[in-house]
Amino acid sequence: MNQTPTLATVTGLTVEVGTKLLLDRVSLRLTAGTVTALVGASGSGKTTTGLALLGEYPPGARVTGEVSVDSGMVGYVPQHPAAVLNPARRTGALLYDLARQQVRELPRSQRRAAARRRIASALADAQVPDGEALLRRYPHQLSGGQQQRVVLAQALLAGARVLVADEPTTGQDALTRRQVAARLKALADRGIAVLLLSHDLDVVRGLADEVVVMRGGRVVEQGAAPRVLDAPAHPWTRELLSEPGADPYAVPGRVGQEVLSVTDLKAHHRSSGTRDQVLDIGRLSVSNGEWLAVVGRSGSGKTTLARCLAGLHRDHTGRIRLDGAALPRGVRERSTEQIAAVQYVFQDARAAFDEHRSVLDQVARTAVRLRGAERGEAAAEAGRTLAGLGLDESVVRRPPGELSGGELQRAALARALLARPRVLVCDEITSGLDPVTRRSLLDLLAGIAGAGDGDGDGLSVVLITHDLGAAARATRIVVMDGGKVVEEGPREQILTTPRHSFTLALLEAAGMLGAAARS
Repeated sequence: MNQTPTLATVTGLTVEVGTKLLLDRVSLRLTAGTVTALVGASGSGKTTTGLALLGEYPPGARVTGEVSVDSGMVGYVPQHPAAVLNPARRTGALLYDLARQQVRELPRSQRRAAARRRIASALADAQVPDGEALLRRYPHQLSGGQQQRVVLAQALLAGARVLVADEPTTGQDALTRRQVAARLKALADRGIAVLLLSHDLDVVRGLADEVVVMRGGRVVEQGAAPRVLDAPAHPWTRELLSEPGADPYAVPGRVGQEVLSVTDLKAHHRSSGTRDQVLDIGRLSVSNGEWLAVVGRSGSGKTTLARCLAGLHRDHTGRIRLDGAALPRGVRERSTEQIAAVQYVFQDARAAFDEHRSVLDQVARTAVRLRGAERGEAAAEAGRTLAGLGLDESVVRRPPGELSGGELQRAALARALLARPRVLVCDEITSGLDPVTRRSLLDLLAGIAGAGDGDGDGLSVVLITHDLGAAARATRIVVMDGGKVVEEGPREQILTTPRHSFTLALLEAAGMLGAAARS
């Protein structure tokens, strides 16, 4: 019997930056055709471990231990795909660069067609629909899920034998997550060693052969996936696997009058001289104190809708109203009060912060800019808000690059809250967070949103999400597909008696059909 070849090993890896211990004697082995999942909270060391396979470490890091890669090329799909997509170049530019390098041995007359075939194959393997159209767009014109799949296509095109997939299903709907998991499994079946860094325990359960659980830079448990997931030995593993609550975020009886509405909203994207309609919504509203969850596949128009509400996407027609008064299309045309009233929390929190200033300063700046608060008062309020979200002073006085993804997402939420908004538009704010951090973040937000006087004056939340577990706790759920609302209703109705076939497919893919009835 032939032994499965080992393609990469990590032995006793310790990484320190200053006085902070990022990894503490981490060891693992990646074999051909095997999916190894690293799971754990944000900041537990998963990404640091994955990047070590590429020979990349934080600046100033002291490294001991050994990393050995026997396969040559290591592909990497980062958690934040926008960070590796050049905003000044169209999405297809890097793919064409990679493909041209691979066909240089062919006669010149054959190279272009051969490069196109390789790109088409990589896009298909990464489950990128309408690949040719997406290649003509710039990264900011893609949803987070589309960006993630394009970066996956780049890694596949490079032909690596080891693939580090850092949250490859982040920001993607249940149907797409299932497709990406199937594709990663197919890659493993072809002999590629896959290191899956993931908070998505459903994907881990369905895909991983081995599971390594990390906490605080250490491996606390590892073994065959069925044993670790079905009979966890460590208390932290058991907490990660615990089920979320089922109570709605909005307090019953606290939902008030309509605060924000859209009518006849049609939005467009421009690419290669064309103007494509990507959104067509007849009527949609959110009331005071309400949680409105917007779900749908990647590219369905959810983020475009969110950006229109916040004035970040100007190319649209129709009416957006706040308390019955029209809101200008662009944020630059809105008054300070209007900007403060509708705040947007970005999916990629890291890209929304200035790397050269402390997190505390940037959060406090919102109160100064939008409410005219004094600097000292703003800093004190920012510190209290950040502490309420679980971020102490020693953390928030650092630059953003020294915070984990989960910490930065909470900081981004605090920054929006300091504007004291009427409506908070949250674009995939739990995307890429571990289950414990995800539950904590949304529970904290629910407490803040419900802190009004009980007369329906609470904060309204528009939750753009692929996490149907989070959507199941909203007041109402809106389902989008192809830029249109295909179904809308109270959470109980959507989860138990969906009327549209796409809603049914989403719920079945996530194992959520009937969840509200069971709660």
